[in-house]
Amino acid sequence: MILLRSTLFLLWFAVLSTVMSIVLFPVMLLPPGAPVWLSRRWCAATLWGLKIFAGIGFELRGSPPPRGVLVAAKHMSMWDTLALNLVLGGPAFVLKRELLLVPFFGWYLWKAGMIAIDRSAGPSALRKMTAAARRAFARHRSVLIFPEGTRKKPGDTPDYKPGAAGLYGQLGVACVPVALNSGLFWTGFVKKPGVILVEFLEPIPTGLKRPAFMDLLETRIETGTRALIAEGRRSA
Repeated sequence: MILLRSTLFLLWFAVLSTVMSIVLFPVMLLPPGAPVWLSRRWCAATLWGLKIFAGIGFELRGSPPPRGVLVAAKHMSMWDTLALNLVLGGPAFVLKRELLLVPFFGWYLWKAGMIAIDRSAGPSALRKMTAAARRAFARHRSVLIFPEGTRKKPGDTPDYKPGAAGLYGQLGVACVPVALNSGLFWTGFVKKPGVILVEFLEPIPTGLKRPAFMDLLETRIETGTRALIAEGRRSA
């Protein structure tokens, strides 16, 4: 039954994405707010299909922050990008530059003002990332970064990169950590029924030195994530 429901969701996702990306392509001629709006409609429709076909819902804990802050989230699956884009009102994602090369999808990312970085560029990557983040704040958007730089399975050893700390230090804004347990339910092709938990944790105030910030960020996200994973496994 899980395989059947996963297949039905995949078909929904494929048809939805194809139709929206082609039929609504003219929004590329409009200001950046248009593709941001479209992306949120796509995320909402995808999550609706996930609930209907695969039986996966989600529960928010804590209050989503107002726009114009730095958000650092655990990353376990594609679900995180969908739900956080919707909940955070269309933030500017920090993502790898290669994604911009994907036909249609990458073009929408570029037009929507996402923050693409070249990880091999060294210090210049941080300067460009900071400048792009400031432009996002000027448009009253939050900036979302996955501080480990890649998806992790539940229970994997944490591997936090310096990008989040670099942005935090350069921008002088508070950082909102986010814990989640999506990796228990969205596991590649297979989608296991259940309720994904997402928790917005206590914000980290401005002014911390880099080592203190990175230690506090990792501690809060990993502690919160472990608790949500344990709760998710108990309810499975």
